[in-house]
Parts: sequence; C-alpha cells; structure tokens
Amino acid sequence: MAPTHDPDLLLPPAPDSELDALRGLVSSAFLNHDPSAVQVRAGALFARLKALNRAANHASRAHKQATADARHEMDQTYLGLQNLLYEKRHLEREIEKCRQFASIYQDVPVHSLEEFQELAPEEARTDDVLSDEHQLMLNRLSFELSERQRLDQKRKELIKEKEALLKESKTKAATMESVKAHVDGLLKSAMEVQKKVNDLVQSDPLPQPTNPSTPAPT
Repeated sequence: MAPTHDPDLLLPPAPDSELDALRGLVSSAFLNHDPSAVQVRAGALFARLKALNRAANHASRAHKQATADARHEMDQTYLGLQNLLYEKRHLEREIEKCRQFASIYQDVPVHSLEEFQELAPEEARTDDVLSDEHQLMLNRLSFELSERQRLDQKRKELIKEKEALLKESKTKAATMESVKAHVDGLLKSAMEVQKKVNDLVQSDPLPQPTNPSTPAPT
C-alpha cells in the first residue's frame, strides 16, 4: 500500500519538553518565583499535555481504523486471488478435457496432407494455414466435406443415369419381347398355312403330266 498523507494519521510530537518544563517548576530554581505565575505556567503545561494526549488517542484510533481497512482490503485481495486460482484450475481441467476429447473427426478418413496440398483450393493451403496446425485441420475437414458432397452429388447423378438406362433397357426388352411374340405368331400362322397346304396336296394330288411320244391306247 502506498504511504498515506492523511493528517489524522500523523502522530503528535513527544511530550518530553512539557514534562521537562513541569519538572523544572518543582525544582529548587522556582522556589522564589511567584506561586501564581508558577501555577499558571503549570496549568498551561498540563493543558498542553492533555491536548497531546487527545491527539495521540485520536491518531491511535485513526491508525487502528487504517489498519482494519488495510486488512479488509488485503482479505478482499486474497479472496480475489483465491477465486482467480480456482478459476485457473477449472480452466486447466477444462483444457485437459478438451485435449483428451476423442472427436469423431479423428476416426474420419481424410485426404492425406500431400493430397490436400495438391487438390485443395489455393486459399485453403497458404503458408499461414500450413503453419497453423489448428487452422490446417479445419481446412482439411472443410475440404473433405466439400469433396464428399461433390462425390455424393456425382453418385446421385450416376444413380439417376443408371435408373434411366435400366428403364430404357426394360422398355427395349419389352419391345423385343413383343416383337418376338409377334414373330412367333407369324411363324405359327405360317406353319399352320403350310400344314393346310400339305393336307390339300395329299388329299387331291395334282395330275401327272403326259409324255407326247407315248401313243394313246386304242
């Protein structure tokens, strides 16, 4: 605490001179002096001693109060220091918990650092980023997320393309099946017609052609 200049804390001067003067009044040197003058002088000295005593008492009370105030301020400072130390220990425990926390990103397969430096946008892999381990990990995770979103979009597009091809294939298969059925029907009809033609030929054979060189019977 800085030194105070409060006048209430200033101690009064020592009463040595007043006490010496009182001793002198009762010494043999004042035996021939006027008793009234000696009495007045003694009264003035006693009044001075009382004033010094009051001043000493007042200064003593002021010092006690200043001491109590300083002790209270010290207690408050100590209490504040204890609170800060408690808060410090709490923060240290929380920091340690954060360091030991097993985040899911640690189990996520990400591009290697070499792949990140090769494929990531230039603003995500500057020298400042590469020198900051925390920011580098954030950028790598962000890049991994964007890559997975891009690949997922590509996967969805391929699925749609596959579904369209399957639909087209089914349509073509249905068309081919219809054509096959139609061809089978035509073949069946042709076979039936051929069978009928064969039946007709067998039941009514065509006349054999005659040889003009053979004489007719008489």
